[in-house]
Amino acid sequence: MKKTKRMTTTAMLFTLAIVLSFVESLIMPLFALPPGVKLGLGNVVVMYCMVYLGYRNAFEIATLKGFFSFLTRGATAGVLSFLGGIFSITIMYILKKIFGEKINYYTLSVFGALFHNLGQLVGFSFFFSNIAPIAYLPILSISAVIMGIITGATLKVVIPALKRI
Repeated sequence: MKKTKRMTTTAMLFTLAIVLSFVESLIMPLFALPPGVKLGLGNVVVMYCMVYLGYRNAFEIATLKGFFSFLTRGATAGVLSFLGGIFSITIMYILKKIFGEKINYYTLSVFGALFHNLGQLVGFSFFFSNIAPIAYLPILSISAVIMGIITGATLKVVIPALKRI
C-alpha cells in the first residue's frame, strides 16, 4: 500500500508541475523579460517535494520534468531541464541538511533558482562550445533572485493545499 500511495502521490505532483509550467507558458509572454527568464512555477512542486517528501521524490519529479521536456520540446530542452532540476534540488538538499528547519522557503527558492540557471548553463556548454552564455550569467542571477523570491512566496501560499495531497 505504501508503494502505491507513493507512486500515485508522485504522479499527481508531476502532473501539477506540468500544469503549472503550462500555465506559466501562457502568462510569461505578457511580460517583456530577457530570453530564458522564467518564473519557475513548476519548480514550486519540486521544492515542495524537497522540503516535505525528501530528495528522492524531488529527484523523481525533476527527472520526469526533464523527460517530458525532451518529449515535447526536444533533446536540448530535456537536458537543460534535467540538469537545472538536479543542480537545483542538490543545493536545496545540502542547505536543508546544513540548516534544517532554520532555513526558509525564500532562501531555498533563490538558491534553487540560481543553481537551476547554473545547471542549464552547464548543459548549454554540452551542446554549444561558445563561452558567450557565461556573459549572460549576471542577468540570469538577478532574475533568479527575483523569481526565486516570487516562487518561494508562491510555495508558502500553496503549502496548505499541497499538504492535503
